[in-house]
Amino acid sequence: MKPRTFLASAVLMLVVSCEGCFGCPSPITNPELVLVRSCESAPPLIEPPRLDILFVIDNSNSMREEQEAVARELTAFIDEIKNSGGVPTEFNIGVITTAIYLNGRVGGQPFVLNYPRQSGKLRPVPAELPDGGLDLEPVGAERLLSGTDADLIPKFSRLIRQGTTGSGQETPFEAVRLALLTDLATTPLAQGGNQEFLRDGARLLVVVLTDEDDCSETVRPPTVSVGDNGAIADCTDKELQLTTVGEYHRMFTEDLKNSDGTAKEVIWTAIAPVGISTKAAMAMVVGGQVRNIDCPTSNQGGFRHRQMAEMFDSTLINLDSICKTSFRETLINIAQLASVAQTIEIKNVPDERLMQFVITRKSGEVQNCTLSNEGIVNFSRNTEGTTAKVQFGNQCRRRADDQSIVIKMICAI
Repeated sequence: MKPRTFLASAVLMLVVSCEGCFGCPSPITNPELVLVRSCESAPPLIEPPRLDILFVIDNSNSMREEQEAVARELTAFIDEIKNSGGVPTEFNIGVITTAIYLNGRVGGQPFVLNYPRQSGKLRPVPAELPDGGLDLEPVGAERLLSGTDADLIPKFSRLIRQGTTGSGQETPFEAVRLALLTDLATTPLAQGGNQEFLRDGARLLVVVLTDEDDCSETVRPPTVSVGDNGAIADCTDKELQLTTVGEYHRMFTEDLKNSDGTAKEVIWTAIAPVGISTKAAMAMVVGGQVRNIDCPTSNQGGFRHRQMAEMFDSTLINLDSICKTSFRETLINIAQLASVAQTIEIKNVPDERLMQFVITRKSGEVQNCTLSNEGIVNFSRNTEGTTAKVQFGNQCRRRADDQSIVIKMICAI
């Protein structure tokens, strides 16, 4: 059944007004522009936005308490996702781990462990054991959860608790690449792949949970190895040998596409080893173990995690510290980021060059967003030209607490 449509609410106010010009020569003299003869306002219809949620869980031997802390707060996270500013969100959830390989050294002796049952594959929902533990590899268990599942919270809670027997060389960026940009993405779930996870036209929310920095590279066998000396951060020291954060960011923002060729909208978030109060990435050695400053339970500084988060959102609202005692507010914040779509669909639009989107922030600050200033990075009409999809750029990203969006349109009187 086709989802119902909803009239735009106060969360998304689209108001059309007559404007003579935005500080430029009169467009009436431009023969390339077709000006509408009157200013009309028509309330847009908003389809329920679709969201695919991917949690990337560090399952190394120091992560039990953090997994449990997230699992306790999932009700708040799901409730916030469902609220979505008055427009219900249709969502799916999958979980992968940071375990792909361990290129290690013990006492100077090298060894390599691989994790083929994980390595970017959606994890099965663990089964509860009589002793209260979890079977992490149940045969035939579902690996993709629907937002309409009546048992979503207990299943999701078990999925978050991925145990502590995974790799001590955490590679979340590479895990996401394997999950979404390799043959796994086109292999059916029934055959061990992830095919049904990414849905055409849906936005993607990535949530990374880890207490160490990313150590990802696309090269096999991996070039960077990690030793057993906790006072040495091998992945930080050998960062130049890893695949760059910029290249992973490029893959996630350019290579992930919808069927029409447009880039998929990705909301990247992380609960990582950065400072609790400052979100700073700065390493220090405490008691023979590398920690991040202002993050006493971390095992490294989160340099690459901070860099990736900043590439997606320069305000770093998408980044928080793994060392917090509670993740409730963090998860609510992540849900709010995901509930505000950066691509909207509008109707009855003129030439896109005549349109200016004016966003009023919570503080009262006003931002003017157009194609020419890259506040709008994509404007695509359907084949009939009756509707258009508008994608906001980084500096004009919508926020959950925005007061309004106003469309100003130049029109002939």
